[in-house]
Amino acid sequence: MVHFAVGLPNVGAFGDPQVLVELGVAAEEHGWDGVYVWDHLLYHDRGWPVASPTVVLSALAARTRRIRMGVLMMALPRRRVQTVAKETATLDALSGGRLVFGGGLGSMDAEYADFGEDPDLKVRAAKLDRGLEELTRLWAELRPAPVQRPRIPIWCPGRWPTRAGFRRAVRWDGAMPTFHDYGQERPVPVAEFARVVDFLAAERGSLDGFDIALEGRAADGLVDGYAAAGMTWWVEAMGWWRGGVEDARRTIAAGPPR
Repeated sequence: MVHFAVGLPNVGAFGDPQVLVELGVAAEEHGWDGVYVWDHLLYHDRGWPVASPTVVLSALAARTRRIRMGVLMMALPRRRVQTVAKETATLDALSGGRLVFGGGLGSMDAEYADFGEDPDLKVRAAKLDRGLEELTRLWAELRPAPVQRPRIPIWCPGRWPTRAGFRRAVRWDGAMPTFHDYGQERPVPVAEFARVVDFLAAERGSLDGFDIALEGRAADGLVDGYAAAGMTWWVEAMGWWRGGVEDARRTIAAGPPR
């Protein structure tokens, strides 16, 4: 079964927390299954506003009752794990067990270097692996505990054809692939996505209970193909490159592309 979510940037015109909460509430009202928000401290255009995704999700948890939610992907290596554990356990309790935790390296070196952190990818990868282990330990010990058992689902990104992120993901509960050769203007071919699914299945042994999320634009006409190849979550990408907030409102109001 495929679930349908909206993917919201937290920067630029989408950096207004009121707008993000409005869009998230509308997604629940119009039948979407989830709302996933980007994670940034700053952006390439330093004049753009940047909203805290954690604070936005807290407001969204209080305003909704059904949709799943999460930060895709939270740059865990630039955070203190004990703070993340407390925030996410509280969010899971506040939402009644609707949180997904996405943990990645972060896409911008400046979000490390500008704040005195080491931006080296190998350093970040090692911190991410340690952080995920520590996070799950703390969830088991802290109070309030997360609602979900055995834990809040953990998804990790990978950038195909690089394998390292996917090998990390198979140790947890889900993967969200991106691609070196495809992106906003070039949708990934179904056959290329299927190669990722095959790799994950081979590494993990079984995809039972494992989520594979893909972000894109349903208007490209490939959602059914991705679903047949093994996708479990479709994330409809919203952003300034698609027409901005007004386009996001229209897309959300049209409902998920089931």
